Amino acid sequence: MDNISKVKSISLWIFIIPFFAINICLVLITKFHGIFPNQEDVLLNTIPYFDGGTSISRTARVFPTYLIFKPAMFLTSFLLIKYWLNNKIIIYKYDENIKHVKKFVFFGVGSAILLTIHSIFLGIKFDYDIYKLFRRLVMLLFIIFEIVAQLYLVLSLFKIKNLISKNINYIFLKLKILLVSTLIIVAIISIPLVSVPGNKFLKHALEWNYFVGVIIFYLLTHFMWKKKINFL
Repeated sequence: MDNISKVKSISLWIFIIPFFAINICLVLITKFHGIFPNQEDVLLNTIPYFDGGTSISRTARVFPTYLIFKPAMFLTSFLLIKYWLNNKIIIYKYDENIKHVKKFVFFGVGSAILLTIHSIFLGIKFDYDIYKLFRRLVMLLFIIFEIVAQLYLVLSLFKIKNLISKNINYIFLKLKILLVSTLIIVAIISIPLVSVPGNKFLKHALEWNYFVGVIIFYLLTHFMWKKKINFL
């Protein structure tokens, strides 16, 4: 099934591109200070996954790191749309009556659009509270849409697990279910934390780790589908 091969390949790139993009930006801004024309933009050594020393946007919104981050996010958004549309085709080939398909396509494609919007406005400075609120809202909606889309896709796959059993490694489907459940629980627990002022370092550490958690979903997709597909 060609769509399965596409999803297997696309999902790997959806993990690789943003993961390396954010970490390259981090390395550049903490280690290669000489390439930054504005020295106020550079950061001291930090491992934000542990110490929360900076946010993702802080490392990626300045020149020249945004030259890496923005194209990477635009490409990721494009791949996300292809990912969700191909999953729709796969699910319908097995069972046209799965009710969650339209939902994961809506939220999945929506998350890609929101990621594009976030990337466009990243680094653009307007000293207006409504603009700052808009940027936060876009990022929040991206996370919500992404998690909801992943949830509905996992539910759809679980409903047809017997039909796809020959084409998947069931362990990775279980891992996807566990990952999405963990992301939802962490999001709920984190609401009181992120909605109040303070706790900056904890919020930054949560942001980095949560983002990696979200894209690991796609890495699991790559390993879930087997290389040799048994056609219907």
